[in-house]
Amino acid sequence: MKSYKIYNASMMINIDKNLRSELTRRKTTPTIVADILRTAILKGELKGGQQLIQADIAEQFGMSRIPVREALKQLEMEGLVKQYPNKGAVISELSADEVQEIYEIRSLLETGAIKLSIENLSEEDLEQAENLLKEIDRAEDVNKWIELNWEFHSCLYAPANRPRLLSIVNNLHINVGRYIRIYLGMMNFEEKSQEEHYKILNACKEGNAQEAANLIEEHLKNVSMTLVSYLNERNK
Repeated sequence: MKSYKIYNASMMINIDKNLRSELTRRKTTPTIVADILRTAILKGELKGGQQLIQADIAEQFGMSRIPVREALKQLEMEGLVKQYPNKGAVISELSADEVQEIYEIRSLLETGAIKLSIENLSEEDLEQAENLLKEIDRAEDVNKWIELNWEFHSCLYAPANRPRLLSIVNNLHINVGRYIRIYLGMMNFEEKSQEEHYKILNACKEGNAQEAANLIEEHLKNVSMTLVSYLNERNK
């Protein structure tokens, strides 16, 4: 396993990736770079406010700046990176107000998604969703927990057959993903979150769209309130 180092003027991190293997199975080089940088941001290895210098990243990956530039554009679209005229790319930092707004948008979209989806949920979909919750129960790594959490939600929303809607929700999920580990680390919220997940799944099994939507709204509200409170306290 090779370690790739990404530098800026004041920080260096190591990201363990087998880039050669990734190059053979992924579609494009910019996708690989974006995936690796995204993972580092979500894990907290790249911090909010940290500058990403294209030339340094390109050197570390042994490539030109063009795929790096394209990767940073993708991360900017996801809200993980901001581009400044005289500073270049910087890892974005979310304020309490931004987190609250993102969760408000997620609530509107995801309650709508479940209402569109619930009549199309098959026994296979529900079984897959339950298996994902069982995997979450066993997950010890927070990054795996977050990955499975999205797979659970997307499993319930995908039968709505609204790919653009699902893509928007996914981007919002990615944008706040790095803050979820704060939520999970506070007052055993992993257990609380799982209890809410199982209630959502049971409502879906019963075909009760309104109950499922209400539970999703409450679930997202609980996460939002906890994160907003934490960020407000941190920024005092």
